[in-house]
Amino acid sequence: MSYFKHHVFFCTNQRASGETCCNARGASELQAYAKDRVAKLGLKGQGKCRINKAGCLDRCDHGPVMVVYPEAVWYTYFDQADIDEIIDEHIVNGRVVERLKLD
Repeated sequence: MSYFKHHVFFCTNQRASGETCCNARGASELQAYAKDRVAKLGLKGQGKCRINKAGCLDRCDHGPVMVVYPEAVWYTYFDQADIDEIIDEHIVNGRVVERLKLD
């Protein structure tokens, strides 16, 4: 059994000015928002959910990106509403958010 039911990694890579990267599209701010929201919902901790920052996940052209394990579902997102939907649907209810899923 996994230590966490869900482990979520947000690419927060910052590249040189002008280069495409997730952090230039608000990844750090939305990762912090997701971490706070998961905690407020009581979903944080062992057997529950962990929200982490990651270095480059090598998909910045589709970014910002995040990946949810153990399912290995990759998402893109644009704002807090998208993060809320991923948390509510995927983390809480176990349903993949198809409209935000990356192939």
